[in-house]
Amino acid sequence: MKNYHVAVVGATGAVGNEMIRILEERRFPVGKLTLLASERSLGKELSFRGKPLPVEVLTENSFPGIEIGLFSAGGSISEKFAPIAARAGCVVIDNTSVFRMAPEIPLVVPEVNPEAIALYKNRGIIANPNCSTIQMVVALKPIHDAARIKRIVVSTYQAVSGTGKKAIEELSRQTRALLNAQEPEIKVYPHRIAFNCLPHIDVFLENGYTKEEMKMVNETRKIMNDPGMAVTATTVRVPVFYAHSESVNIETEKKITAAEVRRLLEEAPGVRVVDNPRENQYPLAIDAAGTDETLVGRIREDESINNGINMWVVADNIRKGAALNAVQIAEILISRYL
Repeated sequence: MKNYHVAVVGATGAVGNEMIRILEERRFPVGKLTLLASERSLGKELSFRGKPLPVEVLTENSFPGIEIGLFSAGGSISEKFAPIAARAGCVVIDNTSVFRMAPEIPLVVPEVNPEAIALYKNRGIIANPNCSTIQMVVALKPIHDAARIKRIVVSTYQAVSGTGKKAIEELSRQTRALLNAQEPEIKVYPHRIAFNCLPHIDVFLENGYTKEEMKMVNETRKIMNDPGMAVTATTVRVPVFYAHSESVNIETEKKITAAEVRRLLEEAPGVRVVDNPRENQYPLAIDAAGTDETLVGRIREDESINNGINMWVVADNIRKGAALNAVQIAEILISRYL
C-alpha cells in the first residue's frame, strides 16, 4: 500500500489533536505527517506513533509535496490557504463552513454520499459538513432511502467542545466557581454556560435563525441531494463537554413504522441503536463521547401526523462530527481516486 504525505492544518486545536489520534488509531497509511498551525504554536510538539513531531508555522509555501491536507484552523485560514494547497497538488479536506455550499465542491458524509468525493477534482477541495448535520444525516439516510423524508424538524443540544478549547475551559472554570460560591467569568459565550442552556449558536441572521441553524438546513439538502426537502432547526448550546444530542422529528412520504426504522438503523453503517426505554437504555452524551458511532434511540411514531417518526440522535462532535468524518473521507479518497 502506498504511503501518503499528510498535513494537519490547525494541529494544536481540539479537532486537529483528534485528527492526529484518529490517523494513528485507524492506521492510515501516513508516510510523513506535517503539523501546521499559527506562529503561537511554534516550538510545540505533538505525538504521532509514539514519537514527537514539531509544529510548523503555516505559510503559503507549506504545501509542496503534501498530498492530503486535513484543515481545521478556522474559516479565514481555510479561505486563504485551501486554494493555495490545492494548487500545489494537495487534496484538501476542509472542516470549516467556507466551501460547504459551493456547488462545485463536494460536501461529504461517507455513510451517506461517498460517491460525491469524485467531485474533488473540480477544485481539489472536499468539504466536511457541520458536526450537527453529520450525525443527523447518518441516522436519516436509511430512512430517506426507504420512505423518502419530506420534512425534518430538529432541535440540538450541543456540547461546548463545538466552540473549541477555550469554551471547554470556560465551562470547567464557571462550574468550579459556582460550586465554590464565586462569581463566574464570562468570556466565550454571551451568557453563562454552566448550569444553563443558550438557544444561540453562531450569529443571528435576518430571518431570525442563527447561522448554525441554517447550516443544518442547507447542508442537509445538499448532502441528501434533495433541494426541496423541508428542514427547520433550533440549535442550543448546553453545559456538556463532549457529544451533541438531537431531537429529530421527520415526516415521510411512505408510511414507515418504528419497528421498521429500528431494523433499518440496526443494519446502517456508522449507527448503533440504543433503544430499550423499559431498561432506561437510550443514547447519552457520556456514552457517545470518545466513540465513532452515531447512537440512535427513543424511536417512536409521531401520533400527531400520519407518517411521522421521532428519534434521539447522539454522537461525539469532535470525532464523528469533525475529525473522524474527515479521515473517513481521506480513506475513500486514497482507495478509489489517488
